[in-house]
Parts: sequence; structure tokens; C-alpha cells
Amino acid sequence: MVVRQRILWPAIIFVAILTLSAVDAEAKQRAAWSSAVTASAPVEPGSLAVGSIVSTLAPVLAAPRSIDTLTIGIQAVIDSSGATGGMTLIELGGATPAVRSVNGGEVFTAASTYKLAALMLEAQDIAAGAKNPNGVVCFQADDYESGWFDDYSDGTCLTRNELAMRAGMYSDNTAGHMLVRDVGGAAVLNAWAASAGATDSEFFDGNTTTPDDLAALWVAEAQGDLGGAAAQEWLYPVLTNTRTENGVPAGVSGTSVVHKTGTIDLVDNDAALVMSGPAGPYVLVVMTDGLGGSDGWQLIAGISSAVWQFETSRAQ
Repeated sequence: MVVRQRILWPAIIFVAILTLSAVDAEAKQRAAWSSAVTASAPVEPGSLAVGSIVSTLAPVLAAPRSIDTLTIGIQAVIDSSGATGGMTLIELGGATPAVRSVNGGEVFTAASTYKLAALMLEAQDIAAGAKNPNGVVCFQADDYESGWFDDYSDGTCLTRNELAMRAGMYSDNTAGHMLVRDVGGAAVLNAWAASAGATDSEFFDGNTTTPDDLAALWVAEAQGDLGGAAAQEWLYPVLTNTRTENGVPAGVSGTSVVHKTGTIDLVDNDAALVMSGPAGPYVLVVMTDGLGGSDGWQLIAGISSAVWQFETSRAQ
């Protein structure tokens, strides 16, 4: 499949680029580098060694290691993948933390990332004492959507703890619907999300969002603005070591990633808080449309790996 052939090599090239020695470079060199990576995208897997590709690109590999270089490279990788994509990176630690995005304000299908917003609101309500985590929410017929669990029927009731585990760790759709209903419905959820920084989203109804909006929610959560430590203690376990770890978590090493994925048709998204990066914690949101399945996750993991490599160089 041609699209698959386009993904692996640009990601490999980009990681190799990030490991090169830093030297001064003009903006025109960065543009040339971006063009060169894009031009190399159609290389067939196995037809050239990575070293040969890097050697071919040597005249334009003089871009310095910088946050601007990172975003230019990620844009090139997205462009060469055949997908529509967006990325938002917000550093929360280390010296001079930065915020950068690639198409961060672009609207994408949220898929199951709406459950992240609903879980955060539920966590805030529990932390405030407005909800009992052991209180029950009972299934209604309109809640049903095919998903991970299929044991719902009239009279089925789940505690909020159980509901969160199903909606977070397993991304079960019926549990997601019940969760939205429990926090007050889509209108309440979206008004709350906007107040927390997600101003361009229509979660659940319409179900669209942006990388910037999902990142804003994670920053507010990580900084304690959405219920503090009590909310985090309830929320983070159901979003760690989930049943889909082949996006952002696949690109990091030796640290916990608290995240919510979303996938439907050709859409793959991952909104993550990397708890302990090489230079401190950071938020990374990657949204894609046009690949789907393993191709989409490979693109997200490649971008995550590039960010991790950048954070490693930043910490040195």
C-alpha cells in the first residue's frame, strides 16, 4: 500500500536529523531541509540505507537543534505521510519551557478524545465532593453504542469508578455516553471545556476539537486547575497503561504517559501528558486523519519519538 511506504522513512530521517551536531543556519536552510525531507518521502522501504539518505541530504542538514527545527521537521513528516495532521507540544518543566504547534488550531474529528474532557469534569466534581466515586450510574437504552463491553441491559448500573475505567482504559463507547450524561450532557460538558481553555471544541455532539484545545485541557489538569491532586489521583490511573499504547507512549522511554486516544475510520488521535520527560513533563497532542489503523499510530509514534529526542537534547 503506497501510503504505508511513505511513513517510515521520513520518521527515520527526522530522528537522524535531530541527532546531528548543531551549527548555525539561516531560515532558508530550514526551508530547504523541509523540502528535502518531503521530497524523500516516496523512497521504497529497503531500497536505500538510512545512511545513504542522510548523506544525500547532507547539504541541507545544517539546521540548528531548536524548537523551530523540531516543528519544521514534524510538518515535513506530516506532509510526506499523506495524512492531514496536527501537533501541539507544551513543555511544563525545564529551563525556558516552550509552546509550539503544527496546525494546532485546525479542527479534527475528536473521536473518543471527548471522553478525556468528560473524565476530567467527572474528576473535578469528585474532587469537589459533588459526586461520589462509588455512586452508581445506570444504563439507559439511548446510551448504547457498540464498543469494548457488551454487557449492558436494562437495570445495569456501574459505579463512577467502574465507568471511568471502562471509558478511560478501554475507551468503551457506551460507558462514554453514560459518562457524558452523568456530567450533565453535551452542553454542560462543552461550556465547562471552554472555561478550561478548549474554546474551539464541540465534544460529543458534533464531536470536533483541535490539538491546541486538548493540550489546553491537559495543561489545566497538570497544573491542578481542574480539581488538583484529588482529581489527578482519580483520573490518572484510568488513563495509564491503556489498551491502546501504540501512539504517544510508543515514542517515549521509561516514563508514564497519561493519555486518551481516539480512533474512528481513518482518524487516529492521542492526547497525552508525559509525566517525566528528559527535561521535565510535557503535553503532546497529535491528531491525524487520512491513514487509520497501524499507519496512523506509526505516524503518531514517530512524531512522539522525535519530540522525545528533542527533549533529550534539550536536557543535555
